[in-house]
Amino acid sequence: MFSLRKSVAAVALAASVGGVFGMAAPASAQTTLKVVMNSDLKILDPIWTTAYVQRGFGYMVWDVLFAVDEKFEVKPQMVEKYDVSADKLTWTFTLRDLVWSDGKPVTSEDCIASIKRWGARDSMGQKLLSFVAGLEAVDARTFKMKMKEPYGLVLESLGKPSANVAFMMPKKTADTDPMQQIKAEDVIGSGPFVFEGKEWKPGEKVVFSKNTTYRPRSEPTSGLAGAKIAKVDKVEWIWIADPQTQVAALQNGEIDFIESPTMDLLPTIAKDKNLKLFDFNPLGNQDVLRFNTLHKPFDNPKIRYAASVAIGQEEFLKATIGDPKYYKVCKAMFLCGTPLGTDAGMENILNQNAAKAKEILKEAGYDGTPVVVMQATDNTILANLAPVAKAQLEAAGFKVDVQPMDWQTLVGRRTRKDPPDKGGWNAFMTSWAAADILNPVMAGFFNASCDKAMFGWPCDETIEKMRDQFAKETDPAKQKQIVVDLQKYWVEHPTHINLGQWYQPFAMSNKVDGVIVSPVTVFWNVTKKP
Repeated sequence: MFSLRKSVAAVALAASVGGVFGMAAPASAQTTLKVVMNSDLKILDPIWTTAYVQRGFGYMVWDVLFAVDEKFEVKPQMVEKYDVSADKLTWTFTLRDLVWSDGKPVTSEDCIASIKRWGARDSMGQKLLSFVAGLEAVDARTFKMKMKEPYGLVLESLGKPSANVAFMMPKKTADTDPMQQIKAEDVIGSGPFVFEGKEWKPGEKVVFSKNTTYRPRSEPTSGLAGAKIAKVDKVEWIWIADPQTQVAALQNGEIDFIESPTMDLLPTIAKDKNLKLFDFNPLGNQDVLRFNTLHKPFDNPKIRYAASVAIGQEEFLKATIGDPKYYKVCKAMFLCGTPLGTDAGMENILNQNAAKAKEILKEAGYDGTPVVVMQATDNTILANLAPVAKAQLEAAGFKVDVQPMDWQTLVGRRTRKDPPDKGGWNAFMTSWAAADILNPVMAGFFNASCDKAMFGWPCDETIEKMRDQFAKETDPAKQKQIVVDLQKYWVEHPTHINLGQWYQPFAMSNKVDGVIVSPVTVFWNVTKKP
């Protein structure tokens, strides 16, 4: 485990013997960026889970066929060129001349296997593949995607910026069962960094080095698109669980960057002349409560609706964010301030109406079945959500059992379909970046395709038909109407609850520069002064 006391002692010892603080560093000295991410890393597979620390791991190691730039426009990344037939039924992709970090060439077969594995888990990928008749390699660097019918979100799906991301992996890795995690020895990518598996110490640190085989695009960096050039020699993710210790380490120069500084310490960081805050994601995030629809009581949509009536956003936002400068009460499921953001149909929910919720629970025949709520105690953004949910749901007549655990344990447990009293669950809270929830096909928690849906496994044919309609529609006005109709139906058949919109800046040393505005956390283009 990372020890602040030991780290400070080591710095003092180095200075006393004329170390890095007592003499000029040699010209060949490596530059290492030390970072605290939002969670410890215990899982390496960004396809197996949507957790953001795994997504961040993915962006370090692997690359994508397409990526969104700073304007959220989809641009080729690993793809050199692409073409779509006049009837919109055949897409042809040609790869750039690329190699994996082990020196082997990136091939069409690698990408086909990667698309299939990603598409088996990701909500948007599942919808895309449901329209795909087949994927076939033309040659080593060219492959075709043949469609059953025209589909309007091909590039948007392959280039979606956040979890799950369509990362391209070697065929050997991508052939791993989508329901099983890949192994550390199979983490071989074509991205800007290489994972140093032998130095990985869960609970302490993850080490990445510059990928010397990486072949960047010629275009300048823009969002997640363009050149992804590693400008530091190493990146170390240091795990420090305590938020105050994180900030103390940043102030002492022991680390350089905190991905998710706790909100109540932002004023302290802002006052330190050696530190700075950076708003990397202006669109913000959305906290949500996810239902497990397999088991009582949330197998009953009317009881899920009652929970939505019982919930009010303001208390959640105050408990987790605190400062109104960094949050917004917003009922829109696809976020306020976006093209599809609307509160149509939402009038009767999210008003913290305990009395009305009690009436609905009685009508629904709620029998007092305990609601097992998983609480992520080591994630500063999520930890305080569960107590608020418990209070609001109990005020409406629910019986609630909050079970604390660390985030990575929660990530593993939420995949289990067991009954709550056998190690399963009824609900948990998480947060989505705006880049994940801009439309009903992209937003994973709207996937209601039963066993193929994300953990929680909602099964609703009406929601799926509307998501299909949206995917086929190209007229923005008609897309907006589909969203309005979907939201009105969804209110009484909810798959999750929107707990409000919030904004999170990075905290970093003034020695760090080049951090890009992006919907996700990435470390290419970043520099660090001595």
